[in-house]
Amino acid sequence: MSHTFHIPVLGLAYSVDTPVKVARYGISSVVSIVDDILIERMRQLYTEKRNETFIPIDLKEIDFRSKRITAYLNLIKKIVDEQFEDLKKQAFEKGSDIVRYFELLPNSSPLKSKYHQMLSKQDIVVISALQQELRDEIQKGEIQVNIMAKVDRMNPDTNGEQLSDSLTALKGFAESEVNSAVVLSAGMNPRLYSYLENFTDFLSDANGNFKKTIILKVSDFRSALIQAKFLAKKGLWVSEFRIESGLNCGGHAFATDGYLLGPILEEFKSKKQEMIDELFEMYSKAILEKGIQLSHAPIMKISVQGGIGTADENEFLLKHYQLDATGWGSPFLLVPEATNVDEETLELLSTAEKDDFYVSASSPLGIPFNNFKKSTGEKQRLERIEKGRPGSPCVKKYLSTNTEFTEQAICTASREYQNLKIKQLETEGLSLEEFQTKFNEITEKVCLCEGLATPAYLKNGIIKPKESTAVTICPGPNIAYFSGKFSLDEMVSHIYGKLNLLNDIDRPNLFVNELNLYVDYLKKDISKHLQDMSDKKAKYVSKFKEQLQIGIDYYKQLVPKITDQTEVYRKKMLFEIEEIEEQLQQLKPVVNQGV
Repeated sequence: MSHTFHIPVLGLAYSVDTPVKVARYGISSVVSIVDDILIERMRQLYTEKRNETFIPIDLKEIDFRSKRITAYLNLIKKIVDEQFEDLKKQAFEKGSDIVRYFELLPNSSPLKSKYHQMLSKQDIVVISALQQELRDEIQKGEIQVNIMAKVDRMNPDTNGEQLSDSLTALKGFAESEVNSAVVLSAGMNPRLYSYLENFTDFLSDANGNFKKTIILKVSDFRSALIQAKFLAKKGLWVSEFRIESGLNCGGHAFATDGYLLGPILEEFKSKKQEMIDELFEMYSKAILEKGIQLSHAPIMKISVQGGIGTADENEFLLKHYQLDATGWGSPFLLVPEATNVDEETLELLSTAEKDDFYVSASSPLGIPFNNFKKSTGEKQRLERIEKGRPGSPCVKKYLSTNTEFTEQAICTASREYQNLKIKQLETEGLSLEEFQTKFNEITEKVCLCEGLATPAYLKNGIIKPKESTAVTICPGPNIAYFSGKFSLDEMVSHIYGKLNLLNDIDRPNLFVNELNLYVDYLKKDISKHLQDMSDKKAKYVSKFKEQLQIGIDYYKQLVPKITDQTEVYRKKMLFEIEEIEEQLQQLKPVVNQGV
């Protein structure tokens, strides 16, 4: 592995073609394969850029969705392969891609050391030999794909069977020429996990190697183990657990029940071997039935993402928790050459302040969603309410799950649903204040299918007439500590500690940041249920508090071990933890006796 970090999936469109931009430099990134309409338009864009004839895959074609995904991934692979072969042939001259490849590497990389060794030589024969070795040893970054398990609308398949969106996405990846990883996120989907068995590329060879691997994005050890056992019993190995902070991340925020990142990482570290042994016992029996015998468990990696902001944090996580890699997502939204952010949104994002980022109830999935107050999507939502026409036209229907008013499922962000729901609300005889609260809850939902795809159309000049230009963007709260627009070289240099891109805002340690987010989350939850705090809810809050306290106690023990920081830094971190602890202790749920 050339780099110790990857770029996680960023919305639908923000990282949809990131491999074309960074893979040749050895940087792995993750492409969302949810939106086949976006994917088809991006395939057209890149096909025509290559002066090749674009042959569309029509909606009427059997299995069109998976075919679109396969075709796009094959094209991306072809482009990346060509870029990489071209890079390998280049002369080691200033400004060349091959020189950039080595300059981007961390100083800890053995390849970087060999590169510097080559630069120090005088003998042309020795230089030439070392250059050839360097060309032979470099590796391109992976084209990984993300499937969000909860986005799972049903579709007719080839034989008239019903295949859901997540299954057709998986099929599209499985039948592509891309040999890398599928990242399964947003919780367990037994139907999707079982479907993996249909594709032999996910099976190990006799040496424990795979053509295609499985990465689980998880937020705690227990759920990770449950999911991995389910897969192991089917002869499917989890090659990587990608741990993500529950709240200190971009996109949907899957809050845990008070489990904090530090203790979660500690559990993975201490139980990793025990977990591998337990899983391999199940896995080896299952693959034996498929005619494969392994003497030892395949490789299993652990990585982490969500809220990492400094090179010191990055290094501490890798070393202290013995991790294989870290993920850096939201900061790359400020790197135009790596991601698709339209110019207007980029300008708004690069000058935004901390209060502009918040966890909202905007997602039609009913999961907390990181939002940006200044986005053009948010502006459009408010304008529609002002005009008396809340909600969005629903074109793609990926998130159509509600059957409250209709036989066929519709989306809660749609104009149709919000109109019906508001009419129902008007008949409930609520006070003005109660009505407004519920009205706001209904109309807070936004169309993610369009808003998260539009930036790629705008940035690449492929927006169609009459299409909305409103953009939804979902950066993690950590982006507030970066201001400006950066080059790829600058962001990578920041990750590896060669440069500091943080703004002047006082930034707490990532663990403190996450702890703060969880206490705020709990405060809002208690506040929401003040009038109807049941005994069951009060018990949930108490358990949540207890879990946060366990995390706080863990961090108090951890602070002295952060030896790569100054005494001043450690004292400040401890002080901030104790301050948050005081806030936590003051939170007391009171059961409403009338409930």
